[in-house]
Amino acid sequence: MKAEHAHWWIDQFVESLISEKGYSRHTCRAYKNDLTAFAVFVASDRHPDTDEVACRLDEMDTLAIRKYLAYLHRRHQKSSIARKLSAIRSFFRFLERNRIETGSPADGILTPKQGRTLPVYLPVDDMFRLLDAIDTDTLPGSRNSAMFETMYSGGLRVSELAGLNVGSVDLDRGAARVFGKGRKERIVPLGRSAILAIRLYRQRLVDETGIGMTADGPLFLNNRRQRLTVRSMGRILKKIAAECGLTIPISPHALRHTFATHMLDAGADLRVVQEMLGHKSLSTTQRYTHVTVDRLMAVYDKAHPRK
Repeated sequence: MKAEHAHWWIDQFVESLISEKGYSRHTCRAYKNDLTAFAVFVASDRHPDTDEVACRLDEMDTLAIRKYLAYLHRRHQKSSIARKLSAIRSFFRFLERNRIETGSPADGILTPKQGRTLPVYLPVDDMFRLLDAIDTDTLPGSRNSAMFETMYSGGLRVSELAGLNVGSVDLDRGAARVFGKGRKERIVPLGRSAILAIRLYRQRLVDETGIGMTADGPLFLNNRRQRLTVRSMGRILKKIAAECGLTIPISPHALRHTFATHMLDAGADLRVVQEMLGHKSLSTTQRYTHVTVDRLMAVYDKAHPRK
């Protein structure tokens, strides 16, 4: 079995990510691309005098992985290399679980150390300026307002925002049911501004198009009355940010960073924010505590008896 072509097992691994873990198509495509690139590299390294692009599993050994990482170091950033190595590790764990391999050739290979980058976020005034800049006198504008008010209000990932159905949002309770990574469900609260924006959008949609929004239908629609995509949401946000003169590079994920930063800066409990963001590890949420230093210092100066 170990002599099987690696590409076949890569396909089996990706299928398991979909069926067993519920990973998104985007995530699965990234895993497949990373592993296929590794397999092609191994094939070209082992068979340099041929046009062979497929390698065997037994050719994917520790030496091959080390050679591949050395090759990547000349072309990619450490964060990208770490992601590719993580994909390789996950692949061999899959092979071990299925008793195709005994032990992983990736064991003992260290992940490249990365400099810790601070999340991009908007100050409160800039966040308000961005939301207030959206023209809500049109149907697309009211949709955009509802969209980004919801994202900022609940700290949603853009994929979670795009995946919202009409029935996912309980406007009376002020909450939304979202499915995060691995299709894990969580409930996030929504503020008054987001609830009002969604109500206005839904009413305008009915008034201008006659479309009744069914519970299992998408909440945010494009011009063809289909679900608005993640890519379109990012493009719309960049256009709005440019129009209101923001100089910070903005993306939908930056709004999620902004939500977390503002919550912690206002004194929200770290574990509560972790739950709202759907983070598996508390250390992931702790990235946002850098902005609370000024507040902590102010509390310290006021409270500590021996300054």
